[in-house]
Amino acid sequence: MTSTPSTPTDFTHRHDDWMAEALALAQQAIALSEPNPRVGCLIVAADGQVIGRGHTQQAGGPHAEVMALRDAAGQGHSVRGATAVVSLEPCAHHGRTPPCCDALAEAGIARVVMALEDPNPLVAGQGAARLRATGVEVTTQGVSPQTVDAARELNIGFFSRIERQRPWVRMKIAASLDGRTALPNGVSQWITGEAARTDGHAWRRRAGAVLTGVGTVVEDNPRLDVRLVPTPRQPLRVVVDSRLDAPLGARLFEAPGSVLVYAAHPTTERLAAFADRGIDVARVPGVNDKVDLAAMLDDLAARGINELHVEAGHKLNGSFVRERLVDEFLIYLAPKLLGAGRDLAAFGPLTDLSEAVELRFHQVERIGDDLRVLARPKLR
Repeated sequence: MTSTPSTPTDFTHRHDDWMAEALALAQQAIALSEPNPRVGCLIVAADGQVIGRGHTQQAGGPHAEVMALRDAAGQGHSVRGATAVVSLEPCAHHGRTPPCCDALAEAGIARVVMALEDPNPLVAGQGAARLRATGVEVTTQGVSPQTVDAARELNIGFFSRIERQRPWVRMKIAASLDGRTALPNGVSQWITGEAARTDGHAWRRRAGAVLTGVGTVVEDNPRLDVRLVPTPRQPLRVVVDSRLDAPLGARLFEAPGSVLVYAAHPTTERLAAFADRGIDVARVPGVNDKVDLAAMLDDLAARGINELHVEAGHKLNGSFVRERLVDEFLIYLAPKLLGAGRDLAAFGPLTDLSEAVELRFHQVERIGDDLRVLARPKLR
């Protein structure tokens, strides 16, 4: 069936519902589109019928707009005079693919409804401007502030990398209700339940990289990959290992996907051993032969990492907290008390309550028998 080309009716009252559907499509780009943003697009005919849907594919593949246009064409629909509802401004530059704004204009789209301007300086309003220059109406009307917030949250790492040249750092911690992450002897499996562990893997899947410290590698020998939920790709595994002390037989070096180790002042022998094993090592010296964490984050951003998922021990956690490098705490609290044990993060001691790291609860939700808390530092 072919829709009749015409000037689109004013469906402003439906923009928010359509944008919510576009965001649901964009969710399907999680773990697929890195380092590109997660974008969803609907093509809506002049009579209000949705005739095309699409989301961003892997880097180098089609963007959401092109996928939606192809979907409409594949169903035999003409898109001339239709409206494109897209969760992020259509791109305006030649990267791995041609500009999406040109594809929409050439297809005969009459109106574009978008939630957010793309922060990328190569786009940043230019996509909308190029569309308007070809006679396409571009608007954000009818999209609620809540939906706009949801669109930004979905790409919070992309915005962080572009605007701050630093990934969004999310620290995941599983703890007892009294804040213990392990017994004094280091035993920690399992404090939280199966549902929380599965949910934690869904957050790993969302990240461009999962990071831990050499202490966790030696003590727990984790795989650090995504296993409990389906994923089209494994995030980069990152290890902070100042002297390259990690055993070369560690499981994370065997798991599928890529590994990157950050070192400060390793010996020539250890560098050669890691090279022989085919393990990439990045040298980022810091103070007292420790890896400069801020410089490491800058380097990860340069490598295209949008979201960094930290699953480390109390010492490395403490370093991230002390240096105010954590953007979000993902904490699973189990309904149990452990008494003496290891802290969430070893930093301090503080001498005054005014020195505390003040947080705000962003989201609190029950996950199985446990409680999931998303908390972010208060803006100063």
